[in-house]
Amino acid sequence: MMGGTLLLLGKAGCELHYMTLSSGSLGSSVHSAARTRTLRRLEAREGARRLGAEWHPSLCDDLEVLYTLPLLRRLSAVVREVNPGILLTHSPADYMEDHTNTCRLAVTAAFARGIPNWRSIPPRAHVGGEVTIYHAMPHMLRDPLGVRVIPEAYVDIGSVLAKKRHAAAAHVSQKEWLDVSQGMDSYLAAIEEFSRDLGRRSRRYRHAEGWRRHLAVGFCSEEADPLRGLLGRRYHREPAYRKVLAGR
Repeated sequence: MMGGTLLLLGKAGCELHYMTLSSGSLGSSVHSAARTRTLRRLEAREGARRLGAEWHPSLCDDLEVLYTLPLLRRLSAVVREVNPGILLTHSPADYMEDHTNTCRLAVTAAFARGIPNWRSIPPRAHVGGEVTIYHAMPHMLRDPLGVRVIPEAYVDIGSVLAKKRHAAAAHVSQKEWLDVSQGMDSYLAAIEEFSRDLGRRSRRYRHAEGWRRHLAVGFCSEEADPLRGLLGRRYHREPAYRKVLAGR
């Protein structure tokens, strides 16, 4: 849901970092958890390489992405080390809890980055500066109750769609598992379907990724929107989005 935007940010000169919080250990109907974990690690590193991003290892196994203090402290250390100006993460509501909890952990780790008395594991000094958080679209572009999620902004990924598919194709064992377990005949085809759907909704682009900005309080200035500045005409934000949601 975010590979195209990452590729465009790389073209704009950003330093990219890539992390999957869970190891993928349960994602196979053929291999053991240990073997699957090894395969997914190799595939994730290759996916990051294809995106031009620095890879960071997972911190837990599948279905163990829980909003717990130990995991939060470990993720906080990564956020402090990278000290991002932009954080791209999951939707606050998605079809499975690993995704939802990853979002919660990422947001809290970003909030805690500048708090001197917060201890990360391993210990890392607190950092300053702004970070703007953007939430990607959930799988199927709907929340867990099936309600359509409407983006606040769209990124035109038409020029990098082939590279996005190439990076996603590195996750070979993920494709096999999704085919068997969740009836996703081809997740590469799903990538194009979702991007085409979002492109139509944007009324501007043929293929797009959708984003919602997290509230600025504790993270950045209210007007901060670095995707706009970095991506220019490839970025379109719906000007009335927050007014409509607030009922004004």
